[in-house]
Amino acid sequence: MKPLGKIEAKKSLGQNFLTNPRIPELMADAAELTLEDTVLEIGPGTGALTQEFLKRGVRVVAVEADQRAIELLEDTFADEIAAGTLVLHHGDIREIDLEAIGLTRGAYKLVANIPYYLSGMLFRLFLESETAPSTLVFLTQKEVAERICRDPKESLLSLGVKAYGSPRYVKTVSRGNFSPAPKVDSAIIAVSGISKDHFNNLDEAFFFEVLHLGFAAKRKQLLGNLSKKFARDMVADILHSLNLKETVRGEDVPLETWLKIASALYPHR
Repeated sequence: MKPLGKIEAKKSLGQNFLTNPRIPELMADAAELTLEDTVLEIGPGTGALTQEFLKRGVRVVAVEADQRAIELLEDTFADEIAAGTLVLHHGDIREIDLEAIGLTRGAYKLVANIPYYLSGMLFRLFLESETAPSTLVFLTQKEVAERICRDPKESLLSLGVKAYGSPRYVKTVSRGNFSPAPKVDSAIIAVSGISKDHFNNLDEAFFFEVLHLGFAAKRKQLLGNLSKKFARDMVADILHSLNLKETVRGEDVPLETWLKIASALYPHR
């Protein structure tokens, strides 16, 4: 195993570098990497995850915003870059055209230790993308992973993820596995089977419009929230047809039922 170089973490970039080699192993396992895979890594930093991917023989496309990290990675992985097994791109992942860097829908896996402050945005960006990965594995805040996978109450985030794939809480990662140590613990979350199959017969934008409407006033009942745009009696009839009480709240409705609600409302948009 190559010794990795060091740079001082930039708070503005949300950098917390992995120091325990076991965590990259667990993340690679969660992604079920095979020799044929291409992995997109966001923010490789000093290369802890990158090294594990390369060790497993996969092709890595890495996007890094920090020029210092780019230079470090170019030095550490010079042989792999020369061989074409590692491709580095300097830039902000939010501004990168994925097709322009050779990625196509379902033909790569996204595995990354992501900045906490970008968590929600990165889930949305990649799951909703026309160039979405087949599998997504993030190391993110434990609270975020729990909200998506373990919370008995649904949220815009959890439903937004489940609409595109099957999320799984892989493992808690304590703050001591990073340098500098973040203020909260992290967790590995995997989303597999990513697709837009739920929207083959339902308008995707309309579904999310209904979802946001249903959560507009979180403490209010779903009937009241949806009645801001749709006729109250009609909404009540739809809820009854789905065996839901008129007092139900959006957080108590599972994804499959949300999809049925949106489908029933669509002709009345």
